[in-house]
Amino acid sequence: MIRAWLAIPLWKRVIGGLVLGLIFALVWPSATPAVAFMGDLFVRAIRMLVAPIVLVTIAAGITALADPKRLGRLGGRTIGLFALTTAIAVSVGMAVATLIGPGVGAPLGTAAPHALGDPVTPYQQLIGIIPLNIVDALAKGDMLALIFVAILLGVGTVVAGEPGKPFAALLQSASAVLLRIVGIVMEATPFGVFALIANAVAANGAAMFVHVGWLALAVVLGSLIQTVVVHSLILRFLARLPVLPFFRKIIDALVVAFSTASSSATLPVAMRVAEKNLGIGRPVFSTVLPLGASIGKDGTAMYVGLLSIFALQAFGTPMTPQVYAVVLLTGALAAFGTAPVPSASLFMLAAVLSAVGIAPEQTALVVGFVLPFDRLLDMTRTVPSASANLTVATTVARWEGELDEEVYRSGEPSSRT
Repeated sequence: MIRAWLAIPLWKRVIGGLVLGLIFALVWPSATPAVAFMGDLFVRAIRMLVAPIVLVTIAAGITALADPKRLGRLGGRTIGLFALTTAIAVSVGMAVATLIGPGVGAPLGTAAPHALGDPVTPYQQLIGIIPLNIVDALAKGDMLALIFVAILLGVGTVVAGEPGKPFAALLQSASAVLLRIVGIVMEATPFGVFALIANAVAANGAAMFVHVGWLALAVVLGSLIQTVVVHSLILRFLARLPVLPFFRKIIDALVVAFSTASSSATLPVAMRVAEKNLGIGRPVFSTVLPLGASIGKDGTAMYVGLLSIFALQAFGTPMTPQVYAVVLLTGALAAFGTAPVPSASLFMLAAVLSAVGIAPEQTALVVGFVLPFDRLLDMTRTVPSASANLTVATTVARWEGELDEEVYRSGEPSSRT
């Protein structure tokens, strides 16, 4: 029985869990709390791995590059591509919101204000990159700080030369062990997805799309445009690769992204997909993907742009070119600083809307209006973030000569270990 279960492709098992969770919530909603523990255990298991994976695999990926000149080129190309996709994503969200007008006439006055923390300033984001305590950064899962430490660790190992080789070997070994553990945890994905979907649907019901139907439509449309159109164009014209094999082979990562609503929680399976299915070399995917989990948030960027226009429409704020420009700039910066956890983008709105004159109390009304229905919206917009990370990793791997095109173009995932 176990062999038969494992013989089914993971993505098929995950889709089955998703469908069963939906049916379970509709048929027996009162029983969904009894299965919630499976979803909680699944998410906790993945998040348990995120911080060590980010720290170890980025450092290991840097040491695998060996050549400091190549390291600089890889980092520059990666950050440049993420900046491009983020700016485009904000623009897509703003354009879709302007076209559909989901905020026009929205009854924000009936929503209960939701308490917001103080918005994080660009200065605080910049200073926070360097942690006062590495152990504290690990405990808190501070991704930007961990990435900074991992980059220093990897660069220091490379620059050390011959004395650094034993430590580089240790990092490579630790990275391989962690990725094997990821494979074990991923076998629980169908059960976690079943529980997560069942509880999300039972808690909100079908009314979640009735109350914010236009906003949901805009989120879905924006996510589709960013994923299918923008990422396809990058793969086709920048990487010069066929598009269909890419989307066929990343479905595992997209399903996990949708079910967990967290680009951070998607990181382990994305790394597995990059190596086994797409043929991306470890030096590239172990550097690009953890970096992307922190700054490569196309879905968040799209949603911040969309929800900002939604709020401005709801409050009747005149839409001028200056307003659009400010939302574009601050939205992109806010997306870079958003934590890779569910619904985090809602709480970055204060930074964006305050730049165009919206008071924090009004922003709280927007959050209070959207938050009860945000779970499925968050699940939807996490998909383009996962797709963006793999798109950038594939493109950079192609540029760096670290892409096995035979594996990428093949009909089946690689059997390489």
